[in-house]
Amino acid sequence: MSYSSNNSLIMEKVSNRVEQLEVSQTLAMSQRSRDLKCQGINVIDLSVGEPDFPTPDFVKDAAKSAIDNNITFYSPAGGFADLLQAISAKLKRENNLDFSPAQIVVSNGAKHSLANIFMALVEKGDEVIVPAPYWVSYVELVKIAEGKSVVIETGLDSDFKITPEQLEKAITPKTKALLLCSPSNPTGSVYTRDELRAIADVLAKHPQVFVISDEIYEHINFIGKHESIAQFEQLAGRVIIINGVSKGYAMTGWRIGYSATPLWLAKACNKLQGQMTSGANSIAQKAAIAAISSDGEYPKMMCQSFQKRRDLVVEKMKKISGFEINVPQGAFYVFPEISQLIGKSFNGETIKNSSDLAMFLLNNAHVAMVPGSAFGAENYIRLSYAASESELVESLNRVAKAVELLK
Repeated sequence: MSYSSNNSLIMEKVSNRVEQLEVSQTLAMSQRSRDLKCQGINVIDLSVGEPDFPTPDFVKDAAKSAIDNNITFYSPAGGFADLLQAISAKLKRENNLDFSPAQIVVSNGAKHSLANIFMALVEKGDEVIVPAPYWVSYVELVKIAEGKSVVIETGLDSDFKITPEQLEKAITPKTKALLLCSPSNPTGSVYTRDELRAIADVLAKHPQVFVISDEIYEHINFIGKHESIAQFEQLAGRVIIINGVSKGYAMTGWRIGYSATPLWLAKACNKLQGQMTSGANSIAQKAAIAAISSDGEYPKMMCQSFQKRRDLVVEKMKKISGFEINVPQGAFYVFPEISQLIGKSFNGETIKNSSDLAMFLLNNAHVAMVPGSAFGAENYIRLSYAASESELVESLNRVAKAVELLK
């Protein structure tokens, strides 16, 4: 609390909905890395999931053209008509899915799209099934909507994928939705068509349950064609797709995401967004049209590079004592198990959990990773290989030397 100029008491109390939120640990670790860099320390930041490729020139050219043509006024709340049409065409061309432009809402990034969905769909006390490890914001967004996250735990033995039996057991009369992410952040796991079909068969028995399918890493897939759970007829009208241009087209700072939903839900999201933020950046939307309508060669180039880096990281990490690792099939993360390092010490400091290990590696190897606790998986740690091959080699050499200090 504090006092105003007239000495009246002011209560400095934020709302409960904000007070109960956790700070994003990925952003927090990235900030710590920047702070150390400002002190002159050579930190290699493997904490943030961001392609290190530049936005393609043809996308930048579309943005410049938009500026030159004065596309600088307010945009429609749910997105420009030509972008909605481009997304609708993309979903048909690449995924064989039928969503009309009216079923699509463009937002300020895929995180914003997710927030819209939770706020428009989830009532107080509704349950949302969230497989763990999960992206850091999932459970917090459910919390903002006053829902309850029902977490299904997975591990290395299942490649971090849930089974139909686990899903069936987690569903209750209060279940509103299953939140699925494939390819996955933080694990890089990718569900096959058969695995998705088995999940769809379970959900077919529970018509009150929606599926929120986060497909933002769609184009970073090392095992072939992307498979969407929206393809199965038994789930018609119940699948909500979340996607965007940030990962596949190296456009993280442009902040363009979108949802494709049943029409009634798209109308609700449009209504909500109209009161919260209005339309997304007009120039970025025009740039997104160029990206989404392109031949897909740029995402393929990035995917090939990420696969090469994945192989490099997996090979080197398998040789570091204390890390147990699988081979991720998409995205640009590895998520090693670290339980062998828990309880070890250096200079009087004991590694008690994944946060301790992340801080140990930051301070002693000058490599930033994110503790598994941020993703609902305590005995793990995440690193992003969206960095140059030279940085990855150097960072893992540092990690190997630092781990040898632990006794």
